[in-house]
Amino acid sequence: MADVTERMLALLSTLQTGRPFSGEELASRLAVSPRTVRRDVERLRGYGYPVETQPGPGGYYRLVAGRTMPPLVLDDDEAIAALLGLATLASAGSDEDGTLDDAATRAYGKLDQFLPARLRPRATALRASLETGRQRAPGVNTEVLAGLAEAITGREVVSFDYTDQHKRSSRRRVEPHRQVHLHLRWYLLGWDLDRSDWRVFRLDRVTDLVRTGVRHSARRLPADTALSYLRQGLNADRRRVQFVVQAKPHEVADALKYQDAQIQRVDEQETRVTVWLDSWEWLILHLAFLDADFSIIEPSDFRDACAAFARRLLTAGGPPANPNGDLTS
Repeated sequence: MADVTERMLALLSTLQTGRPFSGEELASRLAVSPRTVRRDVERLRGYGYPVETQPGPGGYYRLVAGRTMPPLVLDDDEAIAALLGLATLASAGSDEDGTLDDAATRAYGKLDQFLPARLRPRATALRASLETGRQRAPGVNTEVLAGLAEAITGREVVSFDYTDQHKRSSRRRVEPHRQVHLHLRWYLLGWDLDRSDWRVFRLDRVTDLVRTGVRHSARRLPADTALSYLRQGLNADRRRVQFVVQAKPHEVADALKYQDAQIQRVDEQETRVTVWLDSWEWLILHLAFLDADFSIIEPSDFRDACAAFARRLLTAGGPPANPNGDLTS
């Protein structure tokens, strides 16, 4: 990367992720030598960026918070991604003050004030040209999200008022472990101290969050990931269905856009899908719009039901025509 300014921006953009990077990793990302990385880090320090260095084996470079930290620096594509991300968050919410969508709406309107001058015209043009469809979703208070994030990081017990789906309210004491976003909803996976078990809480139903200051030990999650555990609960009363479609993954995803489907490319024209459904009829309806051949792998009763439905469709269409155009008997 011959251009020094471009290289410095790339280095700064990488370090602004907040995680530590080894010298070798930075050198590989920037396609330069470790010696050049060291010189560039010194340049950043000269510009007022507080870069922390850990020498020796396992050493790293990391950008840390500092009073002289300059304003936000984004590459062109990062600026676009930030604006689109804020627009997406702003479009899904409840229009209530203090919620995540409210904060995103305010940030969306002022982001260009913190961008380099060269990016402000592009950010302004993008914002002026963009419209998003409103998606109604329960609003989540930003203080709840931020407070839980800090408690999770510090392994701190929290307490809060919780209203369940039956409108029953209770005070809960929880060891928070993960926050999960799925289907326009925010969830907390935590260990409920009063029930001695894992529980999932909808964050839009959480109020009066209090960080107790009491520390807890780490616990092994009840599944590979918090998202997996959440999906298990949401799909507990549904059937696991696997099928193969003669279509590309993005085409299948469009047909199943409102379902929590796992879509995997097999080859250029075949896609394997795993989804949890209430009935085989739902599957047939949506795959009919896809207009592609498919075969159901499991469960067998879904496959049998589809075969029986296919026979009824053939009967409803009447006897097939012979090659001469006459109806066969």
